[in-house]
Parts: sequence; C-alpha cells; structure tokens
Amino acid sequence: MSDSATSESDYAAHIALASTAIGRGALVVIPTDTVYGVAADAFSAEAVQLLLDAKGRGRTSPPPVLIPAITTLDALAVDVPQPIRDLVAAFWPGGLTVIVNAQPSLVWDLGETRGTVALRMPSNQIALDLLAETGPLAVSSANLSGMPATRDAQSAEAALGDSIDVYLDGGPSGSAYESAESGDGSSTIVDASGFATNGGFLHIVRSGVLSRDAIAAVVGDLLAAEPAVPGIAELATESTGEEATPTLAAPSQDETDASR
Repeated sequence: MSDSATSESDYAAHIALASTAIGRGALVVIPTDTVYGVAADAFSAEAVQLLLDAKGRGRTSPPPVLIPAITTLDALAVDVPQPIRDLVAAFWPGGLTVIVNAQPSLVWDLGETRGTVALRMPSNQIALDLLAETGPLAVSSANLSGMPATRDAQSAEAALGDSIDVYLDGGPSGSAYESAESGDGSSTIVDASGFATNGGFLHIVRSGVLSRDAIAAVVGDLLAAEPAVPGIAELATESTGEEATPTLAAPSQDETDASR
C-alpha cells in the first residue's frame, strides 16, 4: 500500500472513530478554522447536556451548531432574511456565525435558545469531513467556561481531559485569520433573529475574525450601529481520537478521488 493510501486510510479511520463516538452520544474535540471546539450530536439532548457539563456551562448559554453545507441553513432555520443569505454567500465556509430563528419542527434541546439557533459552516476540512458523516453538531469552544479558547488539541485535552472520548488533532487552528484586525480568534456572530420586528437591522453580538467593516461591506446600512443587543444570551467562543492521537491532516486533493 502506498504512503498516500496509508495516510488516507488512517485519516478515514480517525473520522470514523469520531463519528462513532458522536453517534453514541459522546463528546469529540475537533479543529475548526477559528479555534478548537468540543462537539456533540445536536439532536441528542443528553449529549448537549454532557457538552455543557464538560465546560461548566449553563443552559442559558446554548452552543452554536456547525453545519456541513450552506443548504443546511434552510433545513434548520426559518424566515432567513436576504442580508443573512448575502453574508453566508460571502463568508461561508468561514468565520461567520449567524443567529436566526430555528425551524419550529426541529426536535432538539440546545438549552434556552428562545426559538433561535446560532449556525456556522466552518472552513476546516477535518471539521467538514466529520460533519458530512454526522450531520449538524453542537459545538462550543474546547475550554472550561470563562477560560481562553484553545487553538491546539493538546491545550484542549489539558482543559477537558477525560470528559472527551475522541480528540482530533489537526494542528494549530486559526492561522487563516492571523492578519485579521480583530484580536479575537473566534467567529464573528451576527444576530438576525429580530430582523422582522426591529426595523430590518442586523446586530453584531460578538466581534471576531471578521471585522465590522467586512460585514458592513456586504449589508451596508442594515448593520445596526450598536455592537450588541441587550438580552441576547452570551455565546461562548466556539470554534468548534484516541487519547493524544497524532496530528490529523485531511488528505490533499491528489490523494483523494475526484468525488471528494
């Protein structure tokens, strides 16, 4: 077996290991393009509670949900305003999280969401490959509540220890945004949940790797002047193995078939 085939086989095995852990309701630490995240099955109330407990976080701070494709947005959200679709077209996959109204038919319990959900499509290939296997994942930053977000698997393991079943080590995260004006390595969160009732404005509720100017360049005057909305529940930095797995790298394009 060639080295490239071996590498691809090992990679697939690690993704399968993580997917299996998610399927049985366990927690997995994953790299994202921003920070490392701790992931749980978004449709398992028990797994989401396990995530909150591992971080020492309450139900008043529900985790964001990472999704595998832009098309998943309409499966999980309702009445998505056009400016959010424009932002998604500009910045997904990437460091943008959007708060929208959740589909009322969804059977899940992320915490006290007040009928909303925070969604992001990451640009990290390992995260996307896992999401392709599992579907939407509740993902919060891989750290204890109130502590800094982690940007490598070793720091995540030091913070969360045995509460995590699988650690996927993709090397340091956030390098794509090192030149961002904001010093915050987390995603930028834009809230559109009140768009239909607040006069048609979007609000930045957390500054992150995408600057306010970058958001305004897409939505213009629809971005509210205030940087945050009082009453919005704080969202912890998200990002988004066996014990101490080797660094996991997604196979390069020439190591995979054309359908990937």
